[in-house]
Amino acid sequence: MTEKLQLYRCNICNNLVEVLIEGKGELVCCGQPMELITEHESDVKELNDKHVPVIEKTIEGFNVRVGAVKHPMTDEHHIIFIQAISKDKKYIKTKYLEANKDEAELNLKCNCSDIWARALCNIHGLFKGEFDA
Repeated sequence: MTEKLQLYRCNICNNLVEVLIEGKGELVCCGQPMELITEHESDVKELNDKHVPVIEKTIEGFNVRVGAVKHPMTDEHHIIFIQAISKDKKYIKTKYLEANKDEAELNLKCNCSDIWARALCNIHGLFKGEFDA
């Protein structure tokens, strides 16, 4: 069974799918079940410093940037997307990024009190950050 906002990847063609509506079926691509991508959990400070989203409250909502230390945005190593999500999952904003062009940062305008964010690195995987009020 799938859950809202889960991410799945095809290990053959690299298609990436985000679940919008929960269902009981299995996600299949290229004739094989897709792999569920889960948030990376690491105690390695250097890895977390460049990948875990940092969330700041602003007058209009929230600012999200990837990492306390700026993440590289090269062809070889970059953030694929950043996503900011309200706790109730009613407000969701996704920014798809291009290597060598975009900054790994986005703004979410909402009246929410709490959000969480995630970022997908092409090498190290998915990382999650939460707003600490």
